[in-house]
Amino acid sequence: MDSHVSNKVLQRALLVLRISLGIFLLQWGVEKFVVPSNTTAIWDYFYGLSVPATLGYVFGTAELAIAACLILGAYRTIAYGAAMVLHAVTVVVSWRQLIDPWGGDANHLFVASVPVLGAFVALFLLRTWDRGVFDAKV
Repeated sequence: MDSHVSNKVLQRALLVLRISLGIFLLQWGVEKFVVPSNTTAIWDYFYGLSVPATLGYVFGTAELAIAACLILGAYRTIAYGAAMVLHAVTVVVSWRQLIDPWGGDANHLFVASVPVLGAFVALFLLRTWDRGVFDAKV
């Protein structure tokens, strides 16, 4: 395959990856404003910490900013890295659900967080080949 064609295919694949991951993160950021009680419940259950609802707004704002950067392809190293780390933490704290997806109150949908983490890692590793909306046309 011609390198120009390969580069175009790679850029399109990265566009799809970053927009879909940006929308994924956008949904979690919006939730912190729409249903702020979920944030405190999640922190209590998964992290064992009682946090004020206002902290949810802080995290929601950060998630919305990161999601916007992903969708736009802006500040790739910082934004893609932050998204990857943020999601990695959520995967780690849900280890009980991952080890026993059908046991107790656990939800087998937590398993979907693992390939999403893989997608965040892939996006971060391929960030130098990605082109955002503010990048000059080459």
